This record gives sequence, structure tokens and C-alpha cells, in this order.
Amino acid sequence: MTINIASSFLPQNDPDAAVAFYRDTLGFEVRMDVGYNGMRWITVGPADQPGTSIVLYPPAATPGLTDDERRTIEDMMAKGTYGSILLAAKDVDSEFERLQASDAEVVQEPTDQPYGVRDCAFRDPAGNMVRIQQVP
Repeated sequence: MTINIASSFLPQNDPDAAVAFYRDTLGFEVRMDVGYNGMRWITVGPADQPGTSIVLYPPAATPGLTDDERRTIEDMMAKGTYGSILLAAKDVDSEFERLQASDAEVVQEPTDQPYGVRDCAFRDPAGNMVRIQQVP
């Protein structure tokens, strides 16, 4: 049996800013942009990986959340401690330079980690941690 990753979900609280970051800054294609009841779910991904996507979703639409839970999620997103994703690039240093020039919020410059990878980190407009790891 083979199991693949089809989609990962990251919260977004500003659909236009999310599209600008993931499409214009990271270079992903927008595959779907679905609106419902004043909210938007945006599916993005690398053009050369059509089977793998990131769904940028409005966390307020999560069924069963209490008002307290929604406030907690909003607080965590504001602090940048709610969502994260790990991406990979052939040359993390050149990707860092490109993203830094775009005014993306830098969290960590390219660093050789003690656990054996080289990576850098940014925040997306919703506060999600976006780490980019060097492909071995």
C-alpha cells in the first residue's frame, strides 16, 4: 500500500494576503479559490507537484469550535504559534535571498542545524511558520 500526502491545511485570516504570499512570494500556483458564507478556502501548490497542495482555510469555519476556542486560535495565530509547514528547496540560501528581498517576515536566516539540516524560516501573513529546508 502506498500513501501520499495530498493536502496539508494552514489557517489564514486574510485571503488576499495569503494569495499574495503563497502565489507571488513563494511562487506557488493557485489551484482553487472557493468562497462560501463570506469566507475563502484557497488551495495552492508547486506547479511541478500537482498532487500535493496546501489548503489555506479560515479557522473560524472549523465545525464544533466554541467561542473560547476560536479566540485561542486567533491569539495563537497572532503570536505565530498555531500553524507551520516545512518546505524544501535545492538551494536554501538563494531562496532565502529571494524571499528576504520580497519583504517576507524573516524568522531565521539560513542555518546549519545540529540535527543535520540547513534551513531558514519566515512567517506568512497569518503568522504561520514557514521553514525551508535544504534538499540533501
